[in-house]
Amino acid sequence: MKREWGILALLIVLCALVTLLNPRFLGAANLQNMARLTGMYGIFSIGVGVVIITGGIDLSVGSIFALLGIVLAISLTEWGLPWPFAVLLVLSGAVALGLFHGALVTRLRIQPFIATLCGLLLYRGMARFIANDESKGFGAEGFETLRFLATGTVFGIPMPLILLLAIAAVAWVVLERSVYGRYLYAVGHNREAARYSGIRTNRVVAGAYVVSSFLAGVSAILLAFYTNSISPSTHGSFYELYGIAAAVLGGCSLRGGEGSVAGILVGAALLQVLQNLVNLLGIPSSLNFAVMGGVILIGVALDSILKRRRELRAREIELAG
Repeated sequence: MKREWGILALLIVLCALVTLLNPRFLGAANLQNMARLTGMYGIFSIGVGVVIITGGIDLSVGSIFALLGIVLAISLTEWGLPWPFAVLLVLSGAVALGLFHGALVTRLRIQPFIATLCGLLLYRGMARFIANDESKGFGAEGFETLRFLATGTVFGIPMPLILLLAIAAVAWVVLERSVYGRYLYAVGHNREAARYSGIRTNRVVAGAYVVSSFLAGVSAILLAFYTNSISPSTHGSFYELYGIAAAVLGGCSLRGGEGSVAGILVGAALLQVLQNLVNLLGIPSSLNFAVMGGVILIGVALDSILKRRRELRAREIELAG
């Protein structure tokens, strides 16, 4: 929990710094836009964090956005499906992709990095093929319910942020107060020990990938209507980095067994403030990826340093005893 408080303090300091450099940071429109993006990014970041807690990784998120966004656009505008059926189709597809990832990792024993990297390439190619490499959109009117979920507000609070808080509350209960949550951490700490203790590790790991893909599906719907256009070749590109960076910044260890929902939320918010800083200060947007890479590098380095210190302390206590 100490790390989460440290990241929160960093977020507050960074917000104060950005405000001093550019007072527009506290403008209502800017804050609303940041909150909306934090909501959309935070939702799928929670799913990525759940996978990381098990010691895995999910690199397919960005391509899932492209594939499911194209399917959503086609089902609404070309097939004429009512929006509830289109949403059900997209979320069912997301669950199927999660089950596919889970099977690759648990049944075929493929490394999560390779399994989801293949998904990244496969789903991007499928999106481009289905759309004939053409952009798909929703037009200027219609589908008001879905537009409201992506761009609407309630008492000035963007709907994506409200959805994020609701999903985060459920995720917190699952991780901190449920048997499944304890199993997730146990598998991440030591998968073999968890298996010998009677935990069905394959089901736990597969469930984590289902959660990640499902939440990616929710974010895909919001992002599609936020942008109102899906280019299959670029839509969602590198978004998996945002999820990984938010989770790592928020205290999720890439070694597995550590992480919290609160930390992921703070990590997602911190990334948006960094992005906003780049925009407000007129820094070239091409540096966005450099910022993401630097954030992940710093997070992994800190995790490694803290890991070594804990191991040294444990050895000292053991020797002293």
